Amino acid sequence: MTDPAPMLLRLDGVEALYGDAILALRGVSFAIPQGSIVALLGANGAGKSTTLKAISNLLGATRGRVSKGTIAWQGESTAKFSPADLVRRGIVQVLEGRHCFPHLTVEENLLSGGFARRPGRREIRADLERIYDLFPRLRLRRRAKAGLLSGGEQQMVAIGRALMSRPILMLLDEPSMGLAPMIVEEIFEIIHRLNAEDGVTFLLAEQNAHLVLRYAHHGYVLENGHVAASGTAVDLSRRDDVSDFYLGGASTATTPNHPPFPIEFVS
Repeated sequence: MTDPAPMLLRLDGVEALYGDAILALRGVSFAIPQGSIVALLGANGAGKSTTLKAISNLLGATRGRVSKGTIAWQGESTAKFSPADLVRRGIVQVLEGRHCFPHLTVEENLLSGGFARRPGRREIRADLERIYDLFPRLRLRRRAKAGLLSGGEQQMVAIGRALMSRPILMLLDEPSMGLAPMIVEEIFEIIHRLNAEDGVTFLLAEQNAHLVLRYAHHGYVLENGHVAASGTAVDLSRRDDVSDFYLGGASTATTPNHPPFPIEFVS
């Protein structure tokens, strides 16, 4: 029997406010094991983006704040760290909408992701080659302005830029939004490859539940800012009560080789 993976991140009773008036998160608690892919599911407005921004300390940019509870990264409270500190410690977020630098080239966008580590020239080149191996079309467009790329290519740039910081945990906010199904499949296959080959841990906030549960190990369903259900991706996709109510109908998703998380429902 193998030892369970250590927990990289823990949220315990987290509440979040916007403008001291709007309660966006209500006692959110969950943990992310090292080496896992965790899905954060829910409808638009359920609190997925707020949860990711709370983890990466980006709520202040939108007049939000964590008002109660704790977030711990590798056993340390994140409250004392700036967003840049958290990037250096291994937490990197790809925001919804991609947010590339439109007037910079693809390669310049990618290079900007490595600045926090202050790597040497040889290390930077090796990291760039890794990104181009993962996203061959970016190699072909490396001199193109990012603002001229398709939505799918911009998403690849955003993920590649995040990977240049060599993250331990990547937070991806709606990575499939607005993209063609073929591109979405390609991006999720790369997420799977990064997890399997490089050991990168992922927290994926997604409305496309059936898609993300094919790749995730574990899932949490947010409803009105609180965790309404959780369990293995297999269990969440197969349970009719959860699938019909939260995920929009039964799914045939399969997710092999999951760690042994128990299914749990939270009232």
